[in-house]
Amino acid sequence: MAQRAKSKQTRWLSALLAVIVLAATILWSTWGADEPAGVDAQQARDQLARLVVAEEDTGNPYDRDDWPHWSAQGESCDTREEALKRQGAEVRTGAACKVESGSWTSLYDGVTITNAREADLDHVVPLAEANRSGTRHWTREQRKAFANDLDQLLVVSARSNRQKGDQDPAKWLPDASHSCEYAVKWVAVKSKYELTVDRAERETLDSLLARCPR
Repeated sequence: MAQRAKSKQTRWLSALLAVIVLAATILWSTWGADEPAGVDAQQARDQLARLVVAEEDTGNPYDRDDWPHWSAQGESCDTREEALKRQGAEVRTGAACKVESGSWTSLYDGVTITNAREADLDHVVPLAEANRSGTRHWTREQRKAFANDLDQLLVVSARSNRQKGDQDPAKWLPDASHSCEYAVKWVAVKSKYELTVDRAERETLDSLLARCPR
């Protein structure tokens, strides 16, 4: 009897241990899900180290019309509509890809948007900032590609978009809970297009990325 009770207790302990291991695995896989994985932050640090540091080219005239945006993305959708579809929840579209309903969470301030007309589509690296960051000799097609790059467009609240304007991370950042993800995205865009960073911008990004989860 004693041997049988001991065997039963051993099986019970084994089952309990399996449950604990499973729970720990699930918790580990979701820990920090709101922030980019450590490898992404490390990649951003490596990318930042390779960016050229230079003063902003403030003498390069900026005209938004020189950066054609909201171009066709296929299936009757333009860039704005495609971004709304990709980044929203339960998005429904009607004729000509017009977004009729859905919800979006603004990365910059956590605001939930339920009316597509009230959503802003923001370039992570603003067009005017790009204009100051080594694009003086870009062609119109290069500017068009940048302005319609879905990898650097975010659906955000109008209020946060107005607050940001064309400022870089040294002058404006989103809510602290999203500053790491924002820094990773910013560096990814500047690296992709081989844009320059000014000294204050680089120091701010370096400080942000150093605090990202590893």
